[in-house]
Amino acid sequence: MPAAIPSPRPATALLRVRQHTRAEDGERLHSLLWRAGAGWRMISSAVLGGGIGERSWVLNAQVSHGYRRTDPDRHLAELARAAGADGPGVGLMTAADVRAYGHTCDGGVEAVATAGLGVRGWAASPAEGTAVAARPGTINILVALPVALTDAALVNAVATATEAKVQALLAAGYDCSGTPTDAVCVAARSPCAGAEAHAFAGPRSLWGARVARAVHGAVGTAARTGRP
Repeated sequence: MPAAIPSPRPATALLRVRQHTRAEDGERLHSLLWRAGAGWRMISSAVLGGGIGERSWVLNAQVSHGYRRTDPDRHLAELARAAGADGPGVGLMTAADVRAYGHTCDGGVEAVATAGLGVRGWAASPAEGTAVAARPGTINILVALPVALTDAALVNAVATATEAKVQALLAAGYDCSGTPTDAVCVAARSPCAGAEAHAFAGPRSLWGARVARAVHGAVGTAARTGRP
């Protein structure tokens, strides 16, 4: 029998997102913006600001289910500027209503997740892959840690968050590992001179365990709230 997951703890002020609304092609669409400010290193699979580097904001933008633009990075940059975000940042995209997000804190780690689960399945599939991007549906995960991580630990944190996402989906009753367009962003403090950068973020490490529980809670809440 699987071990019980501790109840989510109340969110703190580390990852405070603001909601924005816009009109686009006759629809009212929403987005979540986290103004992280200076002093953050992020790793992300996002179409805008992906990779590893200094970033100061994260935008999770809802788009229409029939999204057809072929320049999502430019579109996200335009939306970020319109919301008042300056400098380098991360832009995520989803067809889900981002107002139905989950937000969980565990031991100083916070996670925010949105879940569009209309198109879902298992990662290992016999279907042939395609070079064309899938339509946005998407589980988007944002995690913030109050400590610095090495590059290797940032990669490890992405793996930990992904494992926790799958665990949360199964616990919520979904027979899948995610959607074809899931994205993740992990933000950690920039290393300070003489300060330690943590080298591990696997699920049994101190900070990785907190990442896993926070993501599990946030994805579980978003999956239940946004259930089709």
